[in-house]
Amino acid sequence: MSNDLFQKVRFIIAKIFVFIFLGMALALLYSLGKSTLSGILAGKDVTQIFLNGINTGIIALAVFELALVIHKEYSVAEEINNAIESLRGTIPRFIGTVSIALSLEGLIMVIKYSQLELAGNLYYPVAIIISTAFLLASLGVFLYLTRDTTNNKT
Repeated sequence: MSNDLFQKVRFIIAKIFVFIFLGMALALLYSLGKSTLSGILAGKDVTQIFLNGINTGIIALAVFELALVIHKEYSVAEEINNAIESLRGTIPRFIGTVSIALSLEGLIMVIKYSQLELAGNLYYPVAIIISTAFLLASLGVFLYLTRDTTNNKT
């Protein structure tokens, strides 16, 4: 009985978080459209408008991907027998989305700093790109260490 109650609470809380993150993704998309349209109508630099738009869009995608991961992992009513296999299915997709977001953020910062002639601030985007590389390498180590050696699924 206690396990059944736990499963119901887990399901409800997971759904709440899924709706919160989906709402945030939709709000970011609305903000993206509004800022892009107002920037174009105000005659601002198109390059800056689209760089900011890409930044906001990637963040919206990462938040949406987080909602999908939460939905897949925590809103399932039955117990998952192998937690590692479950993580191997969802973590790479989420880490991939975060890595793309971080890489694009680093690239956007390099472009902004080069346009504003702030070469002394290039340490920040380089740190972001190095952190992204470390994140991807860590994901590779995780996938290597958790591979299924009993079943030859190559």
